[in-house]
Amino acid sequence: MGRQDPTHLVVGHLTRPHGTRGEFLCGILTDHPERVFAPGVVLSLGGPKDDAPDPDMPPLRIESARGSPKGVLVTFGGVTDRTQAELLQGRYLFLPIEEVAPLEDGEVFYHQLLGMTVETTGGEEVGDVHEVFEMGPVDLLEVRGSNGVLMIPFRPEIVVEIDVQASRLVIDPPDGLLEL
Repeated sequence: MGRQDPTHLVVGHLTRPHGTRGEFLCGILTDHPERVFAPGVVLSLGGPKDDAPDPDMPPLRIESARGSPKGVLVTFGGVTDRTQAELLQGRYLFLPIEEVAPLEDGEVFYHQLLGMTVETTGGEEVGDVHEVFEMGPVDLLEVRGSNGVLMIPFRPEIVVEIDVQASRLVIDPPDGLLEL
């Protein structure tokens, strides 16, 4: 997914129906699944490639949620059988930004990084953040600039400053990182 709607965050993905009563296996795309996937929470639907909620799709209210090794198993009000669930398979789930848990000092949402100008501690412009890849132990920033595409590890010893207001990210790259 590319640049997201700043009024909503993507929090999950309807992977596939589970069973015959409309339950879903949802992929978790949030650091706080216990807050998002809870009874009563209302989520908006996007399409399989949407970066924002689809205004033509009705929101879904979570009736129940339980953990699963591959995500979370969720039932939604109004989705009562597998046929209805199959119609929603592959869609992304969005939560209004005002309902997202507040960030700690120094934290940012990944969508805020998209489009930021990247420069070194010496003031050399490297490019702009095009994508963020969540890769397990280290997330990567795809930075596109005059020297092509670079993959910058999103680590505190490399990304030393993030200024959301100025849309600027400062890096202290180890030797050779910018020559890859």
